[in-house]
Amino acid sequence: MTVDALTDVAGLRVGHAARTGDGWLTGTTVVLAPEEGAVAAVDVRGGGPGTKETDALDPRNLVQKVEAVVLTGGSAYGLDSASGVMAWLEERGRGVRVGPDPAHVVPVVPAACVFDLGRGGDFKARPDAALGRAAVEAAAASGPGTPVAEGCVGAGTGATVGRIKGGVGTASTVLASGITVGALVVANAAGSAVDPATGSLYGELLLQGRVEHPAHEVHEAARRRLAESAAKERRPTLNTTLAVVATDAALTKAQAQKLAGTAHDGIARAVRPVHLLNDGDTVFALATGARPLDPADPLALNEVLAAGADLVTRAVVRAVRAADSVDGPGGTWPSYEELYGEQ
Repeated sequence: MTVDALTDVAGLRVGHAARTGDGWLTGTTVVLAPEEGAVAAVDVRGGGPGTKETDALDPRNLVQKVEAVVLTGGSAYGLDSASGVMAWLEERGRGVRVGPDPAHVVPVVPAACVFDLGRGGDFKARPDAALGRAAVEAAAASGPGTPVAEGCVGAGTGATVGRIKGGVGTASTVLASGITVGALVVANAAGSAVDPATGSLYGELLLQGRVEHPAHEVHEAARRRLAESAAKERRPTLNTTLAVVATDAALTKAQAQKLAGTAHDGIARAVRPVHLLNDGDTVFALATGARPLDPADPLALNEVLAAGADLVTRAVVRAVRAADSVDGPGGTWPSYEELYGEQ
């Protein structure tokens, strides 16, 4: 049975940790690989990325597999959460062995951050190593194929998309070949997920072909509400959308890098404009290698690439749909559901 989440890729586990209240509105999400690790790659398209260990994922470089991927709030400060994940992995002897003792390992934990500084009211309230450890412990404690919490959780706790609340979303599919592909997104974009002419979500328009647009009066009321909240906001819009796209297919690092690159199309279908200088849009790809690609089918990889992009779009939609409104000392961000209901 599938749960329509990244964890449908066998061996992957997801854990969230967050802090809210008393100036806090941020968190960390960890994608934990199987004990044998996962082939990994990355593609960065935004103009203001904040990342860690992404050079190790270049197909030309030594590292072949990673132990975990960290997505975190707190901008570059929040990358410290990866240290807690590394410490947890080192305690279990997981990582690249670099000495004669089996305990001599260096865990490879690439990480990327979103900008959410000050959204809870305190600019210095950021994820740290302790929050990273809490997130990886939550991932490890979850069972195989566990549903993944969405909305204002983990790295999506302080996320926003344009003038509305963002968050975490996830989705998966099983291809006709039997290969599973999944995606998890932290939707935190400077651009908008909402068509300004109709109030419909861009991602739903593209995925479904046509949708029933919100009633005109509902859309007008939403536009007035968003204009009022924007008038109170004086800080620059600094954001970043992050994603992890994973598959149980056996991919090389170069093939995984292609998957990360094409998955960016999924963000571009759901958010406009995208990949701005104010964004740090970053996509990681993971491949567990449980299912070989059919060597007799030259289009087998294409099916994985296409699915990855579609799932990222769907995950962005789910993140926006699942988010809750925030009205606090750091700002006001109504949710899409509050503005438009079940439209």
